[in-house]
Amino acid sequence: MTLFWICTLILVLIALAFFIMPAFVGSNQDQVASRDELNKAFFRDRLGELKEESVEGLVSHPDEMEKELQQSLLDDVPVQKQSQQQLFRPWLLFPGVLVIIGVSYGLYFSVGSAKQVIQWQDTVTRLPELTQRLMGDNAAPLTDQEMDDLTLGLRTRLHERPDDATGWLLLGRIGMANRDLETAQGAMKRALDLSPSDPSLQVGYAQTLMMGGEPGQVQVARNMLTHLLERDPKNLQAISLLAFEAYGNGDYAQAIDYWEQMKGLLDAKDSRVQMLERSIAQAKVDMHQSANPAPGVSVTVTLGPDVVLPDTGMVVVSAHTADGATMPLAAKRLPLSRFPLNLTLNDSDSMLPDRLMSQQSELIIRARIDQDGNVATKAGDWFGESSIVALGETATVTINTPYE
Repeated sequence: MTLFWICTLILVLIALAFFIMPAFVGSNQDQVASRDELNKAFFRDRLGELKEESVEGLVSHPDEMEKELQQSLLDDVPVQKQSQQQLFRPWLLFPGVLVIIGVSYGLYFSVGSAKQVIQWQDTVTRLPELTQRLMGDNAAPLTDQEMDDLTLGLRTRLHERPDDATGWLLLGRIGMANRDLETAQGAMKRALDLSPSDPSLQVGYAQTLMMGGEPGQVQVARNMLTHLLERDPKNLQAISLLAFEAYGNGDYAQAIDYWEQMKGLLDAKDSRVQMLERSIAQAKVDMHQSANPAPGVSVTVTLGPDVVLPDTGMVVVSAHTADGATMPLAAKRLPLSRFPLNLTLNDSDSMLPDRLMSQQSELIIRARIDQDGNVATKAGDWFGESSIVALGETATVTINTPYE
């Protein structure tokens, strides 16, 4: 920041030099030179007139007249010096100097984003504190503004130190937390290029590829994680990512194998074991249902172009009677992830055992982005619904309407 103000001072001094130098050099010299030329011209003209008058006999003593003319030219020299001293008064330049300084810095502070520059520099100085809070287990979570400040500070540091693999990794994780896929993938790829043998960077980059949902990128991520497990069979992060990717693709048997493998690597008292057991149980139920599908509706959920996803929340997909009744017959809650979402609603998702989807011939499917887990729709939620579909058909729901 000090360098910035030094540079502005140098530029202002250059501007002042262009303003002041002509007053010392150009103006006085021009006026003095003009006076000298005028005096010389007058002397030559008068001298010529004296010679003509002498020839005509009008002047009786031409030599004395010529001496007087020369003396008058010499007598004018002190006057020239005195007038040269009086021509320039330094204090007359003082208002102009003030105007140049005032206009220069005044314009900068009014239109030069000085406040933003100061905030940016302050953010850079707070980078260690924000990073520690982000990585700390017991620290208070960062607000949206603090996350933006952390991102700005990181980008500044990475501009100054582009070979900082840890910084790129952190920027990639922030991008994933903000669902900024482009930033996440770019930062993770840069970190991996700097340290290609780091397992945590390989896992992080694979995770960003899976977030994108592109088949080619998912396959690259799957291959990367598979090769990583060949070198490090106990890498829980890699196994977990492969398990969720298999489960999302409906390969429940493969997902169960990965989760069983994770269970074998954890202590029996580890709290993660219970979570894995629940995941395995749910995968077995889904595998049974996929082998013996109940009558239902296949649903594809897409997002409208104006939808703004919240930082946290769920997607609630529900089936309703064809008359549009508020009470759903069946519902599923899914985490916010990539879109479009593909799922199936059937009797296993029924809300009440005596109100089954299979008892209805026609249905309406609704989808809603729920921010806080409250069943009731609230301001800020986005929702959409399908047209009437028959049981066993496919429904497409576009979430594009804000609830007000």
